[in-house]
Amino acid sequence: MSRRRQIYEGKAKILYEGPEPGTLIQYFKDDATAFNAQKKGMIQGKGVINNRISEYVFTRLGHIGVPTHFIRRLNMREQLIRQVEIIPIEVVVRNVAAGSISKRLGIAEGEPLPHTLLEYYYKDDALGDPLIAEEHIACFGWASNEEMQDMAAMSIRVNDFLSGIFASINIRLVDFKLEYGRIWDGDFSRVILADEISPDGCRLWDMTTGEKLDKDRFRRDMGGESEAYREVARRLGLLQDDNGSDDSDPDGRGTGTISDLSKHRKLRGK
Repeated sequence: MSRRRQIYEGKAKILYEGPEPGTLIQYFKDDATAFNAQKKGMIQGKGVINNRISEYVFTRLGHIGVPTHFIRRLNMREQLIRQVEIIPIEVVVRNVAAGSISKRLGIAEGEPLPHTLLEYYYKDDALGDPLIAEEHIACFGWASNEEMQDMAAMSIRVNDFLSGIFASINIRLVDFKLEYGRIWDGDFSRVILADEISPDGCRLWDMTTGEKLDKDRFRRDMGGESEAYREVARRLGLLQDDNGSDDSDPDGRGTGTISDLSKHRKLRGK
Protein backbone atom coordinates (compact mmCIF):
# COMPACT_ATOMS: atom_id res chain seq x y z
CA MET A 1 0.00 0.00 0.00
CA SER A 2 2.93 2.34 0.60
CA ARG A 3 3.51 2.62 -3.15
CA ARG A 4 0.00 3.89 -3.80
CA ARG A 5 -1.02 7.52 -3.64
CA GLN A 6 -3.36 8.11 -0.72
CA ILE A 7 -6.33 10.27 -1.66
CA TYR A 8 -8.16 10.52 1.65
CA GLU A 9 -8.24 9.02 5.12
CA GLY A 10 -11.43 9.00 7.14
CA LYS A 11 -12.42 7.57 10.49
CA ALA A 12 -13.01 4.03 9.22
CA LYS A 13 -11.52 3.86 5.72
CA ILE A 14 -8.62 4.99 3.55
CA LEU A 15 -8.99 5.80 -0.15
CA TYR A 16 -6.12 5.19 -2.53
CA GLU A 17 -5.66 5.98 -6.19
CA GLY A 18 -7.14 3.19 -8.29
CA PRO A 19 -5.52 1.19 -11.10
CA GLU A 20 -7.59 2.92 -13.79
CA PRO A 21 -8.89 6.48 -14.23
CA GLY A 22 -12.15 7.01 -12.40
CA THR A 23 -11.47 4.28 -9.83
CA LEU A 24 -10.30 4.20 -6.22
CA ILE A 25 -9.26 1.49 -3.79
CA GLN A 26 -11.18 1.60 -0.53
CA TYR A 27 -9.36 0.13 2.47
CA PHE A 28 -11.34 -0.79 5.61
CA LYS A 29 -9.65 -0.07 8.94
CA ASP A 30 -10.28 -1.57 12.38
CA ASP A 31 -10.48 1.91 13.94
CA ALA A 32 -13.73 2.72 15.69
CA THR A 33 -15.04 6.16 16.63
CA ALA A 34 -18.20 7.49 18.20
CA PHE A 35 -19.73 10.83 19.17
CA ASN A 36 -17.99 12.68 16.31
CA ALA A 37 -14.67 11.03 17.11
CA GLN A 38 -14.73 12.10 20.77
CA LYS A 39 -14.50 8.40 21.61
CA LYS A 40 -11.86 6.37 19.79
CA GLY A 41 -10.87 2.74 19.88
CA MET A 42 -10.39 -0.35 17.77
CA ILE A 43 -12.57 -3.35 17.01
CA GLN A 44 -10.37 -6.29 16.10
CA GLY A 45 -11.12 -7.56 12.58
CA LYS A 46 -13.84 -4.97 11.95
CA GLY A 47 -12.39 -3.88 8.63
CA VAL A 48 -12.36 -7.43 7.30
CA ILE A 49 -15.95 -8.09 8.32
CA ASN A 50 -17.25 -4.72 7.10
CA ASN A 51 -15.56 -5.26 3.75
CA ARG A 52 -17.38 -8.57 3.30
CA ILE A 53 -20.75 -7.32 4.54
CA SER A 54 -20.62 -4.16 2.43
CA GLU A 55 -19.58 -6.19 -0.63
CA TYR A 56 -22.55 -8.52 -0.09
CA VAL A 57 -25.06 -5.70 0.42
CA PHE A 58 -23.87 -3.58 -2.51
CA THR A 59 -23.83 -6.62 -4.79
CA ARG A 60 -27.39 -7.53 -3.83
CA LEU A 61 -28.52 -3.93 -4.34
CA GLY A 62 -26.88 -3.92 -7.77
CA HIS A 63 -28.94 -7.00 -8.65
CA ILE A 64 -32.17 -5.03 -8.12
CA GLY A 65 -30.96 -2.05 -10.13
CA VAL A 66 -29.70 0.30 -7.41
CA PRO A 67 -26.61 2.05 -8.88
CA THR A 68 -23.58 1.96 -6.54
CA HIS A 69 -19.90 2.80 -6.59
CA PHE A 70 -18.91 -0.83 -5.84
CA ILE A 71 -17.00 -2.68 -8.56
CA ARG A 72 -15.48 -5.70 -6.81
CA ARG A 73 -13.71 -6.84 -3.66
CA LEU A 74 -9.95 -7.08 -4.10
CA ASN A 75 -8.94 -8.86 -0.90
CA MET A 76 -9.86 -9.08 2.76
CA ARG A 77 -9.70 -5.34 3.42
CA GLU A 78 -9.99 -3.64 0.05
CA GLN A 79 -12.57 -2.91 -2.61
CA LEU A 80 -12.29 -1.40 -6.06
CA ILE A 81 -14.85 1.39 -6.35
CA ARG A 82 -15.88 4.11 -8.77
CA GLN A 83 -14.58 7.57 -7.93
CA VAL A 84 -17.48 9.88 -7.19
CA GLU A 85 -18.04 13.46 -6.12
CA ILE A 86 -19.48 12.94 -2.66
CA ILE A 87 -22.66 14.88 -1.93
CA PRO A 88 -22.14 16.41 1.55
CA ILE A 89 -25.32 14.95 3.00
CA GLU A 90 -25.87 11.85 5.12
CA VAL A 91 -29.30 10.31 4.69
CA VAL A 92 -30.45 8.52 7.84
CA VAL A 93 -33.29 6.06 7.34
CA ARG A 94 -35.25 5.30 10.51
CA ASN A 95 -37.75 2.49 11.10
CA VAL A 96 -37.61 2.31 14.91
CA ALA A 97 -36.80 5.02 17.45
CA ALA A 98 -33.21 4.78 18.69
CA GLY A 99 -30.18 6.97 19.24
CA SER A 100 -30.42 10.69 18.63
CA ILE A 101 -34.10 10.79 17.65
CA SER A 102 -35.05 9.25 21.00
CA LYS A 103 -33.02 11.91 22.80
CA ARG A 104 -34.26 14.82 20.67
CA LEU A 105 -37.95 13.96 20.71
CA GLY A 106 -38.30 11.94 23.90
CA ILE A 107 -39.46 8.81 22.08
CA ALA A 108 -38.74 5.57 23.91
CA GLU A 109 -35.98 3.55 22.28
CA GLY A 110 -37.44 0.58 20.47
CA GLU A 111 -40.77 2.20 19.63
CA PRO A 112 -41.67 1.57 15.97
CA LEU A 113 -42.15 4.80 14.01
CA PRO A 114 -45.52 5.41 12.31
CA HIS A 115 -43.73 5.17 8.97
CA THR A 116 -40.17 5.13 7.66
CA LEU A 117 -38.51 8.48 8.32
CA LEU A 118 -35.73 10.09 6.30
CA GLU A 119 -33.47 12.60 8.03
CA TYR A 120 -30.66 14.65 6.49
CA TYR A 121 -27.37 15.59 8.13
CA TYR A 122 -24.71 17.95 6.78
CA LYS A 123 -21.38 16.13 6.48
CA ASP A 124 -18.95 18.27 8.46
CA ASP A 125 -17.02 16.72 11.34
CA ALA A 126 -16.05 20.12 12.74
CA LEU A 127 -19.75 21.01 13.10
CA GLY A 128 -20.75 17.61 14.41
CA ASP A 129 -22.72 16.62 11.28
CA PRO A 130 -25.77 18.74 12.18
CA LEU A 131 -29.35 17.77 11.36
CA ILE A 132 -30.64 19.85 8.44
CA ALA A 133 -33.88 20.36 6.53
CA GLU A 134 -34.44 20.00 2.79
CA GLU A 135 -34.71 23.80 2.68
CA HIS A 136 -31.10 24.08 3.86
CA ILE A 137 -29.98 21.72 1.10
CA ALA A 138 -31.80 23.76 -1.54
CA CYS A 139 -30.70 27.11 -0.12
CA PHE A 140 -26.99 26.26 -0.07
CA GLY A 141 -27.01 24.22 -3.26
CA TRP A 142 -25.66 21.03 -1.70
CA ALA A 143 -27.91 18.97 -3.99
CA SER A 144 -30.45 19.78 -6.68
CA ASN A 145 -34.14 19.04 -6.32
CA GLU A 146 -33.80 16.18 -8.82
CA GLU A 147 -30.87 14.73 -6.87
CA MET A 148 -32.85 14.93 -3.64
CA GLN A 149 -35.74 13.07 -5.26
CA ASP A 150 -33.35 10.40 -6.51
CA MET A 151 -31.69 10.02 -3.09
CA ALA A 152 -35.01 9.80 -1.28
CA ALA A 153 -36.41 7.22 -3.70
CA MET A 154 -33.24 5.12 -3.56
CA SER A 155 -33.11 5.33 0.23
CA ILE A 156 -36.66 4.00 0.57
CA ARG A 157 -35.94 1.23 -1.92
CA VAL A 158 -32.73 0.25 -0.12
CA ASN A 159 -34.59 0.23 3.19
CA ASP A 160 -37.37 -2.01 1.89
CA PHE A 161 -34.91 -4.45 0.36
CA LEU A 162 -32.50 -4.59 3.32
CA SER A 163 -35.31 -4.82 5.87
CA GLY A 164 -36.41 -8.00 4.13
CA ILE A 165 -32.89 -9.44 3.94
CA PHE A 166 -32.23 -8.82 7.63
CA ALA A 167 -35.69 -9.99 8.74
CA SER A 168 -35.01 -13.30 6.98
CA ILE A 169 -32.05 -13.86 9.34
CA ASN A 170 -33.96 -12.68 12.43
CA ILE A 171 -32.42 -9.19 12.55
CA ARG A 172 -34.42 -5.96 12.75
CA LEU A 173 -33.06 -3.08 10.69
CA VAL A 174 -33.67 -0.26 13.16
CA ASP A 175 -31.96 2.56 11.25
CA PHE A 176 -28.96 3.18 9.00
CA LYS A 177 -27.12 5.92 7.17
CA LEU A 178 -26.45 6.26 3.46
CA GLU A 179 -24.12 8.45 1.46
CA TYR A 180 -24.39 9.33 -2.21
CA GLY A 181 -22.05 10.64 -4.86
CA ARG A 182 -22.18 12.05 -8.37
CA ILE A 183 -20.56 10.45 -11.37
CA TRP A 184 -20.12 12.64 -14.42
CA ASP A 185 -20.50 12.03 -18.14
CA GLY A 186 -19.44 15.27 -19.73
CA ASP A 187 -21.72 18.00 -18.41
CA PHE A 188 -24.25 15.53 -17.05
CA SER A 189 -24.19 13.73 -13.72
CA ARG A 190 -26.20 11.07 -11.94
CA VAL A 191 -26.42 10.05 -8.32
CA ILE A 192 -25.23 6.65 -7.11
CA LEU A 193 -24.92 5.01 -3.70
CA ALA A 194 -21.44 5.34 -2.17
CA ASP A 195 -19.46 4.71 1.05
CA GLU A 196 -20.40 1.43 2.79
CA ILE A 197 -23.30 -0.39 4.44
CA SER A 198 -22.19 -2.37 7.48
CA PRO A 199 -22.77 -2.63 11.25
CA ASP A 200 -20.72 0.58 11.57
CA GLY A 201 -23.57 2.60 10.05
CA CYS A 202 -26.62 0.46 10.85
CA ARG A 203 -28.50 -0.37 14.02
CA LEU A 204 -29.20 -4.09 13.90
CA TRP A 205 -31.14 -5.83 16.68
CA ASP A 206 -31.83 -9.51 17.12
CA MET A 207 -35.59 -9.83 16.59
CA THR A 208 -36.00 -12.38 19.38
CA THR A 209 -33.73 -11.11 22.14
CA GLY A 210 -33.23 -7.44 21.21
CA GLU A 211 -29.45 -8.00 21.36
CA LYS A 212 -27.56 -5.17 19.65
CA LEU A 213 -25.38 -6.40 16.79
CA ASP A 214 -23.81 -3.10 15.75
CA LYS A 215 -21.54 -0.23 16.80
CA ASP A 216 -23.84 0.73 19.67
CA ARG A 217 -21.95 -1.94 21.62
CA PHE A 218 -18.85 0.25 21.24
CA ARG A 219 -20.69 3.53 21.86
CA ARG A 220 -22.23 2.21 25.08
CA ASP A 221 -19.24 0.22 26.40
CA MET A 222 -21.21 -3.01 26.18
CA GLY A 223 -18.33 -5.18 24.97
CA GLY A 224 -18.60 -7.97 22.43
CA GLU A 225 -18.24 -5.66 19.43
CA SER A 226 -16.17 -8.06 17.31
CA GLU A 227 -18.48 -10.95 18.06
CA ALA A 228 -21.55 -8.90 17.16
CA TYR A 229 -20.12 -7.91 13.77
CA ARG A 230 -19.13 -11.51 13.09
CA GLU A 231 -22.57 -12.74 14.06
CA VAL A 232 -24.16 -10.50 11.43
CA ALA A 233 -21.72 -11.82 8.82
CA ARG A 234 -22.35 -15.41 9.91
CA ARG A 235 -26.12 -15.06 9.59
CA LEU A 236 -25.68 -13.55 6.12
CA GLY A 237 -23.74 -16.67 5.16
CA LEU A 238 -20.40 -14.87 4.84
CA LEU A 239 -18.65 -16.85 7.59
CA GLN A 240 -18.49 -20.57 8.19
CA ASP A 241 -19.58 -22.00 11.51
CA ASP A 242 -17.00 -22.99 14.09
CA ASN A 243 -14.11 -24.99 12.60
CA GLY A 244 -15.48 -24.44 9.10
CA SER A 245 -13.38 -23.38 6.17
CA ASP A 246 -13.86 -20.20 4.17
CA ASP A 247 -13.01 -18.96 0.70
CA SER A 248 -10.90 -16.04 1.96
CA ASP A 249 -8.88 -14.22 -0.66
CA PRO A 250 -5.28 -15.48 -0.42
CA ASP A 251 -4.03 -12.03 -1.36
CA GLY A 252 -5.87 -10.39 1.55
CA ARG A 253 -4.13 -7.87 3.71
CA GLY A 254 -5.11 -7.80 7.36
CA THR A 255 -4.55 -9.11 10.86
CA GLY A 256 -6.19 -12.49 10.25
CA THR A 257 -8.40 -14.54 7.98
CA ILE A 258 -12.16 -14.71 7.81
CA SER A 259 -12.10 -18.26 9.16
CA ASP A 260 -9.96 -17.10 12.09
CA LEU A 261 -12.53 -14.45 12.92
CA SER A 262 -15.43 -16.93 12.95
CA LYS A 263 -14.12 -19.12 15.76
CA HIS A 264 -15.61 -17.23 18.71
CA ARG A 265 -18.89 -15.74 17.55
CA LYS A 266 -20.88 -15.89 20.78
CA LEU A 267 -21.61 -12.48 22.25
CA ARG A 268 -19.86 -11.57 25.48
CA GLY A 269 -21.98 -8.48 25.98
CA LYS A 270 -24.14 -7.66 28.96
